[in-house]
Amino acid sequence: MKTFLIALALSLYFLIPAFADQGQHHEDLTPQQVGTVHFPVSCSSEVQKPFERGVALLHSFWYEEAQKEFEGISRQDPHCAMAYWGVAMSLWHQLWNHPDESTIKNANDAISKGEALKARTQRERDYIAAIGTFYRNSKQLDYEKRATSYSKAMERLSRRYPNDREAAAFYALSLLASEPEHDKNYGNRKQAAAVLEKLFEVEPDHPGVAHYLIHSYDKPELAELGLPAARRYAKIAPAAPHALHMPSHIFARRGLWQDDVDSNLASIAATRKTAAMHMGGEGHQFHAIDFLVYAYLQMGRDADARKVIDEVKNMSQMKDMYGMGYDPHVSSLVALEAAYPLELHRWADAAKLQPITGAAVGDNSITYWARGIGAARSGDLASAHQNLSKIEEIHQTLVAQNKKTLAESVDKDRQEVQAWIHYAEGKPDEGVKLLRSLAENEDGVSDVSDQIPATEMLADMLLELKRSDEALANYEADLKLNPNRLNGIAGAAQAAEMAGKAEKASHYEADLQRLCAGSQSERCQPGSSHAAPGQ
Repeated sequence: MKTFLIALALSLYFLIPAFADQGQHHEDLTPQQVGTVHFPVSCSSEVQKPFERGVALLHSFWYEEAQKEFEGISRQDPHCAMAYWGVAMSLWHQLWNHPDESTIKNANDAISKGEALKARTQRERDYIAAIGTFYRNSKQLDYEKRATSYSKAMERLSRRYPNDREAAAFYALSLLASEPEHDKNYGNRKQAAAVLEKLFEVEPDHPGVAHYLIHSYDKPELAELGLPAARRYAKIAPAAPHALHMPSHIFARRGLWQDDVDSNLASIAATRKTAAMHMGGEGHQFHAIDFLVYAYLQMGRDADARKVIDEVKNMSQMKDMYGMGYDPHVSSLVALEAAYPLELHRWADAAKLQPITGAAVGDNSITYWARGIGAARSGDLASAHQNLSKIEEIHQTLVAQNKKTLAESVDKDRQEVQAWIHYAEGKPDEGVKLLRSLAENEDGVSDVSDQIPATEMLADMLLELKRSDEALANYEADLKLNPNRLNGIAGAAQAAEMAGKAEKASHYEADLQRLCAGSQSERCQPGSSHAAPGQ
């Protein structure tokens, strides 16, 4: 897998000019490049292959190109009702955004056109009706209820047509899209995985099956189960940037950093190649960059991480992506700049960070979070309190705007800064209590945007309090959730040594050297990354 991805990344990088000059687009993509899909429709035979290509693009979340494909089909065969189903499906990016009013209107227009054409088969009419359950009644029902309604419609459809594997795959995706918030039992994920594992046995080259399995298992407790799909997906759809990136979700969960790096280098190269060909999805590279920088930092490849961050800093800003109200370039840069000094424990550098021009309100909290922690750990309490106040203001704004999920994330930032202020003010028990409460709700860290694990922060604080046994227990707890985190392993080695547990200390020191093979980072020396505040 590693050799395959490196070769692919290099080939994509060097082929960008040639492909761009040829002006190739999505219509040139073959099943060998985007995966194999069998989705018969009653449209003209000339659009059958383009339709299946459009569905394959949907399965790899290449929504921009999928929409173009389905719109082209509607022009080529004006009587193809399912082309409008495809347009409506392309407008809902099920796992990461809620369509706004304008998008919902466009989707409902497409659904109405599809219904008016009266598809020749009941199966096709059922597909169009199913997606209609999500877009219709948007003013009466909230997003979660509409997503659940769509999922139930897809469940009925998949049962009505048990031999339709596309229905089963899209039903599994709908379960992920309608997952209740904070579901610790992972009911929807496990149900989706049960559907998908059966499909994976008979459809090993289906892009959606492998892709959705990865999403189903994208939790620390489940990630091991996702390795077969992660090893397979990039080979199924090697032309799709998201397919090259997605395996890294599992690799990051398992601490397989070189695999993580290779996946995201390939994805970034593919994104830039297709952007040069005037194909959509340029903004996807920033998600891959988040994963890439995080993996570099966990390998002690600090200089490589800094090089990528500087490259992002020098890139042009993008316009709004997907109508979601943010610039992915700016959002990524905010997270990258905050993570670097905190991962390296350069507190004074973190305290000097400046807000990024054009950053969204919620993103600014990340900068003030890093500044606040850096200031508190440098002993500059006045500055720490100023940054805490900024975070509190942002939190109040988001609450007033009814942005619940984002407000919760910002409140976590607030509590972590407050914890380090307590510590710096000589009230360590209050700081420990705050971090312990946050650690109880950890969900794992995969990329830069996930920030620093609260459990590791708690362990750091306990180590500095010389409560070595407690520190070691928390480092070990976090390493179960976040395997092979460099700072966690270094901290565990130091805590074990301080606690007089020589065998454990030796074990973690060996892990650190293995993790840092070839690295020149000071963090790779046991004890060096857990200096006292201000150092």
